[in-house]
Amino acid sequence: MSLPMLPRRACLALAAVAALGAPLAAHAQLQEVTYLLPAPATLVAFGPWMVAQAKGYYEQEGLKVNFVSGRGGVDVAKQIGAGNAVVGGAIGDTPIIARAQGIPVKAVAVLGQGSLMALVSHKDERIESPRELKGRTVTTISYTDTTYYALLGMLSKVGLTKNDVNIQAAGPAGVWQQFAAKKAAAMAAVPDWTVAAMEAGAQVDILPADIYFKSMAQAILAADDTIQKNPQLIQKLVRATLKGMKDIMADPKAATAVYVKHVPVHQGKEDTVLKTFELYNKYVYAAQKVPGTMDETRLGELQKFYVGNGVVPREVPLKDLYTNQFVAAK
Repeated sequence: MSLPMLPRRACLALAAVAALGAPLAAHAQLQEVTYLLPAPATLVAFGPWMVAQAKGYYEQEGLKVNFVSGRGGVDVAKQIGAGNAVVGGAIGDTPIIARAQGIPVKAVAVLGQGSLMALVSHKDERIESPRELKGRTVTTISYTDTTYYALLGMLSKVGLTKNDVNIQAAGPAGVWQQFAAKKAAAMAAVPDWTVAAMEAGAQVDILPADIYFKSMAQAILAADDTIQKNPQLIQKLVRATLKGMKDIMADPKAATAVYVKHVPVHQGKEDTVLKTFELYNKYVYAAQKVPGTMDETRLGELQKFYVGNGVVPREVPLKDLYTNQFVAAK
């Protein structure tokens, strides 16, 4: 039995309703995911994630990502391991510390070949090597942060220990404010703090940690259970986030405009954001042959340092600390 023909006007009306309903239906089908960050999402350090969100890369993967702030990378690892979040952010070497505490997480992508930390000093201090820090004051965020361990690693390569330097744990603001006020000769800094100090008037020299100690960039962490049971979800999150990083690398100025519109707290601070992105491009993101790849040799050297300095009690198999399956896949 044939159905009666609808008038043309009715057909157009139904088509309009369908067109309006399609995006709503698509939005309703997005899978919600909690992504735990180690610090407030408004920090420029999380530019790749925010750019990916702003440009719809997560939505294109069928995801609605909700970013929640944790209390540092190890806390993020604990929450992921406990199942309170599917995925999170930390540093590439965080799984070394997490595994030592029985937390079953791996790094599933590392955002850059460089180290997040650099030794930043005042130009007039003429510090060309960590060796010249002996007897001087250096600020760091805390005595448990990975940037602090990277500083210790740099010192160890020139025969110094924490006892040879006056290291001050100054918090996320004090780390650069005390340095900018010339209360410290140098600081163990990430690009965000470096730009903040420069804009406060500091004339700086930047000594990348990589030259002496191969610490790591930011990483995406996931629990073993999620990697095993829902690898498709991890693949989507990794793919979308790396697109955000690639956009910053390809055109930091255009990425800045996208970022500032999406994170309005930075409106009017476009120059600051651009300078920060440029430092990330130069010192952190660059030089990965395959974006997101973990360097196993580098990870192994870091683990030996952590064990040797009593940060963790023993080494674990490196394959327990990371997987490159999500960055190698197309």
